[in-house]
Amino acid sequence: MNQPPKKQKQKRSGLKKINVSAKAQWKKILSEVDKDEIPFHLLLKLTVNLVDGTRINIDIQELLRNGIDPEDLEDLLDTKLKALDMFIDDIDFYVNLDDLVKTVQPITDKMLKDL
Repeated sequence: MNQPPKKQKQKRSGLKKINVSAKAQWKKILSEVDKDEIPFHLLLKLTVNLVDGTRINIDIQELLRNGIDPEDLEDLLDTKLKALDMFIDDIDFYVNLDDLVKTVQPITDKMLKDL
């Protein structure tokens, strides 16, 4: 029987670096981290998903642009969400990824600089 010639394996010159954008890296990090508390100034919006399937969208940045004091808005949302707790299935938090990176990156750089 005629067998086709075997291809020679090429040697690999070490591991290859995969270029991933900082934004993609942060999205991956955020998807894998439990988030108990999010700094309010990083929030873009919330989607409150109720047990009956209703979705309530709250545009945080629009409310702030309309002049609502950030601390008052945070207190109001906290009060409302606690009052509705038994009807809430979950809440989706949408953060400003660029602002998050600007806030967290210097801290992580400092922490990891000696590794």
